[in-house]
Amino acid sequence: MRVYGEVAACALALVVVALTLFASFASSNSEGDALYALRRGLSDPENVLQSWDRTLVNPCTWFHITCNQDNRVTRLDLGNSNLVGQLVPDLGKLEHLQLLLETYTCYGILFFPGLLSRELYKNDIQGTIPAELGNLKNLISLDLYNNNISGSIPPALGKIKSLVFLRLNNNKLSGRIPRELAEVSGLKVVDVSNNNLCGTIPTTGSFEHIPLNK
Repeated sequence: MRVYGEVAACALALVVVALTLFASFASSNSEGDALYALRRGLSDPENVLQSWDRTLVNPCTWFHITCNQDNRVTRLDLGNSNLVGQLVPDLGKLEHLQLLLETYTCYGILFFPGLLSRELYKNDIQGTIPAELGNLKNLISLDLYNNNISGSIPPALGKIKSLVFLRLNNNKLSGRIPRELAEVSGLKVVDVSNNNLCGTIPTTGSFEHIPLNK
């Protein structure tokens, strides 16, 4: 009976390990699909995304990608890469991303050490801000300034309760500042200057105490 119990325990341990590996594989596959969708939406004249091979399921092996010990994408470094194109809604699947900074084009992401991030500054990414970015529940900094982003500021960004920095200045954004952002209690910095925004500025919630550049 003792031998049987030891065998059963070993079998259970193997099952747990297999399930853990499967979960890691599934998450890496989902994030890989999201990043590959971004690649398809961009023109890459300098071939900086050449290593983004879809047959390599784990994106942690791709250049310009950093992952944590659980093989979750934590950083994307594509700054100053002459990329041209648009952001894709699939980016909302990178749920462990914490910092997103994009400057001097249309979209980029900045990394603070120890945090999840994406850097796409100094490119030529165009289009609108995907509402799916509201799914990035760990995002701390969203910096999209000095780009050509158009459309409105998605109210879905108000779902990012971890957000501290929001810089959308020097774009072509229109419409109003979503009041949903006032519900983000940790928001400290908001810069929406040099856009085509209109309407009233929220004065409640987090907007009571932050320096607002408009």
